[in-house]
Amino acid sequence: MRIAIVHDWLVSYAGAERVLASLINVWPAADLFAVIDFLSDQDRAHLHGKVARTTFIQKLPGARKHYSRYLPLMPLAIEQLDLSGYDLIISSSHAVAKGVLCGPDQLHISYVHSPIRYAWDLQHQYLQESGLSKGIKGGLARLILHYIRLWDQRTSTGVDAFMILVVAVYLK
Repeated sequence: MRIAIVHDWLVSYAGAERVLASLINVWPAADLFAVIDFLSDQDRAHLHGKVARTTFIQKLPGARKHYSRYLPLMPLAIEQLDLSGYDLIISSSHAVAKGVLCGPDQLHISYVHSPIRYAWDLQHQYLQESGLSKGIKGGLARLILHYIRLWDQRTSTGVDAFMILVVAVYLK
């Protein structure tokens, strides 16, 4: 059985990456995929040294430090990952990983850490803190977040089973 593990992005070793490390411990032969992978060698050691296969965003200018600016492109990027050779796809998602495209003969299980909160319940706070609550940039940001919400909802139907830890995520 060929297994793929898909994670949103790898830039630091935090809570979601601890879950990812647990998934890799269970399926050490699985291939790892992510939108971007800029983990330090020290953090990568927690993932048994695995390097993710990444998307075109990895090569875009400023992706290492300002990857969040590429959020509007991340749904497209995650959908470009070719997972057709895998029997089981496990996504570890707090943003876009659950949106990978899977075929009818593949099983897709998604561990959802949280919904894309800055597109849903934290949108107004996110826009305010980012200085995007007014003007043309604010309008464009609202349009992009609207698109992200539609995409997020649509891609949930491509998951065969969800795993969650926090009850608050389930209730959303």
